[in-house]
Amino acid sequence: MPAAVFDVSYPPRFDRVQVVLRVVIIWLVALIGIPFGWILYLGFPVLAAVLVSQKDGERYLAEDGPRVTRWLGWVVAVMAYMWQLTDRLPDSREASVRFEVEPSGAPTAGSALLRIITAIPSAFVLALLMFVSAIGWLVAAVWILFAETYPESLYGFQRGVIRWTARLLAYLASLVADYPPFRLETGPDQAQATLAAPANSGSPVDEESVEGPEDAG
Repeated sequence: MPAAVFDVSYPPRFDRVQVVLRVVIIWLVALIGIPFGWILYLGFPVLAAVLVSQKDGERYLAEDGPRVTRWLGWVVAVMAYMWQLTDRLPDSREASVRFEVEPSGAPTAGSALLRIITAIPSAFVLALLMFVSAIGWLVAAVWILFAETYPESLYGFQRGVIRWTARLLAYLASLVADYPPFRLETGPDQAQATLAAPANSGSPVDEESVEGPEDAG
C-alpha cells in the first residue's frame, strides 16, 4: 500500500443542486480572495515544524500524526466535494471519501520546513494538472446538469488529481518520508489489489469504501 492512500466511491447519480452550490461557494471564495492553496502549501510544513520542535520526530508521528491525518482527511474530503467526485460533505455520517496515511521517517523541524522547497517540482506539475482539471470541472458540471452523471474516464482523471494532492499534502506535513511519486493514478486505488491478496494485507479494509468506476487509466 502507498504511504498515503486516497480513494472515493463513484456515486450512482449526481445531484444537480450540488453543482449550483459549488458554483456559489467558488464565487464567494473568489470574492473574498482567500488563497487556500498557499495556506495549505505553507501551513502544513510550518505546523509540522512547530510540533516537531516541541518533541522529537517519532513522538510527532505517534502523538500528533493521527490528528494531522484527520485534518488532511477533512481537506481532501472538501476537495473531493468541490471537484464533484462526491455530493457528500466531510461531516456526512456515511463517508464516501477514504484517506489513510502510513507514517514513516523521523522528521526534524528543519526537514519539515525544507519540504516547502523540495515539494516545488511536484507542486508545479500539480498546478498544470489543476489547470486541465478546471476545464474538466466545467465539462463535468454541464454533464451533471443534463444527465446527473459524467464519464468515468473524466471522473478517474479528477480523482487522480486529488490523489496527487493528498499525497503531496501528506509529504508537506512530514507524515511520510518518501517523496510523492510523479504518477497520475486514475483508476481505483491500489488498496483493491490488497483486498484481492489477503496475505499482503496488514488490516481489514471496508470494501464499500474503495468502490469506484473501472480503471480509466
